[in-house]
Amino acid sequence: MFNAIGLENPGVDTFVRSILPSVAEIGVPVIANAAGGTEEDYVEVVQKLQVAGIAGIELNISCPNVKEGGIAFGGDPVVAARLVRKVREVCKCPLIVKLSPNVTDIVQMALAVEDAGADAISMINTLVGMGINVERRRPLIGNVIAGLSGPAVKPVAVRMVWQVPQEVKIPIIGMGGITCANDALEFILAGARAVALGTAWFHNPWVAQEILADLDSYMDRHGVKDINELVGALEIG
Repeated sequence: MFNAIGLENPGVDTFVRSILPSVAEIGVPVIANAAGGTEEDYVEVVQKLQVAGIAGIELNISCPNVKEGGIAFGGDPVVAARLVRKVREVCKCPLIVKLSPNVTDIVQMALAVEDAGADAISMINTLVGMGINVERRRPLIGNVIAGLSGPAVKPVAVRMVWQVPQEVKIPIIGMGGITCANDALEFILAGARAVALGTAWFHNPWVAQEILADLDSYMDRHGVKDINELVGALEIG
């Protein structure tokens, strides 16, 4: 899936006032995704999310830093670490940092945000891609460059999830193209302690239930009593 919709939402004030109360009634932990165009934006949003009903914050550092010429916060380990430190000062709940795959060295990014105070890492965000309508000789997406998600990105995501836990101690939430239990297991075996779904929801609203059921079947077949036995259990050589 290509998308360039940005991060459309009604804003943190409306979310806290009008949306969070009904979401919290569902009875599951709520993790809020926070973003901004400047460091000050991030800090302000996270401060406003320090309320009852929020179990954790996921910091989306793939956003462009408008004060630094539009370069993404998540593209430079020094910039990313500085942002995480500032947010950490005001964030009293678990802080998850969502890493961009559009970097030269994902391990250095992970080490930087871990050192800056992240409690966990989620990875990966969308890859940067582009498509062209050859009949019209126009970009497929009005923004020209777009985020690529779905099954096409899974091999890249699994590779990065495998690389990071070899150097980083904090937990990893793996994501990127998961559509079935086998996909989820690839991330878990590579080192992810949890997995997340995104694009798959668009074509199968029951995908989470199906994956959970199939994971149970897999564990029964392989005599696995605890899913944590599979975390990082990839055998090489």
